[in-house]
Amino acid sequence: MTEIEDSEISLMRPSVVTIRAAKPRDLPELIEMIALLAADHGDASGTTPEQLERDLFGAMPWIHALVAETSEGLIGYAILVPLYRAQEGKRGMDLHHLFVRDGHRGHGTGQLLVDRARETARNAGCGYLSVSAATGNVLAHRFYEQLDFTPRPVTGMRYMQSIG
Repeated sequence: MTEIEDSEISLMRPSVVTIRAAKPRDLPELIEMIALLAADHGDASGTTPEQLERDLFGAMPWIHALVAETSEGLIGYAILVPLYRAQEGKRGMDLHHLFVRDGHRGHGTGQLLVDRARETARNAGCGYLSVSAATGNVLAHRFYEQLDFTPRPVTGMRYMQSIG
């Protein structure tokens, strides 16, 4: 019988992740991650800390942000924006941004953020949560479909006009 020597084995363990509502102290890391997501899509981010503070924590908050935090700092975020279907009298929320930093993807953080986004929407009296992904972003499509989002076809053009 061959004797096996004991040896030290170190296994990488994912950090403990806490999902919580964003706080003013999170603004610098949120701004950084928003810029990373924009760059990933080939866009530039012009969001300032002052704008984000106004929209998250101002007199009339416009959006809601969730953050994924570990002992290393923030590793992801989700931004929720209110929606309304007047013809049905239904409130909803759009999962406008979902982002997890490189090196932390594939460990369930995105799913935790989506789960908390659902809970946040339900607590706000919403009947649905929507999300969109670029046409060619097949990985995002699979991710959302695995989380029971139903694909819906785009049914027309969206128009925009600057008013400011």
